[in-house]
Amino acid sequence: MVDVHVLHGDQITAHVGGVAALRLAVFRDWPYLYDGQLDYERQYVATYRDTPGSLLVGAFDLGRLVGASTSTPLEELSAEFAAPFSALGIARNQVLWGPESVLLPAYRGQGIGHRFFDFREGHARSLGRSHVAFASILRPDSHPARPPNARTNDAFWAGRGYAPMPGVRVEFAWRDVGDTEETVKPLQVWLKAL
Repeated sequence: MVDVHVLHGDQITAHVGGVAALRLAVFRDWPYLYDGQLDYERQYVATYRDTPGSLLVGAFDLGRLVGASTSTPLEELSAEFAAPFSALGIARNQVLWGPESVLLPAYRGQGIGHRFFDFREGHARSLGRSHVAFASILRPDSHPARPPNARTNDAFWAGRGYAPMPGVRVEFAWRDVGDTEETVKPLQVWLKAL
């Protein structure tokens, strides 16, 4: 039985390296193909300890970290993230942003992803938020690294009540596995009203 629970303060500090390594492992695979650096990842993960209103949930199998999910208030992100929500009449301080949920492949399909989203949505409600949002990478079907059996998580997200915001995308740059330079990638924003 995998134990899924919120990490706080010193617990986050104790697992910064583990969450960083987990992000590197999971995001290295399709569709992200992220070729990241451990030092950067450690600094990134530490922000969830240091940012008020943020959430870090860990999934543990006999004490071993096998998954993690994060959330942060939208106002902690750059102003460009708020524009699409403002256009819909949703104030920046009403949105909880979910940067990632990562889970080792052997643990998928066991309901842990649902637990991650339960914690995220519960946290949003506890902060008085009316919406939860996140973004997923858009890769073409013709991408040379796309596995033949690749599938998206779109059905899972839709089943949880999320929908893509039409025409709303964000961009992030990172180096793909096998590349020497970073390139900008488009990500589709998904939204759920609580």
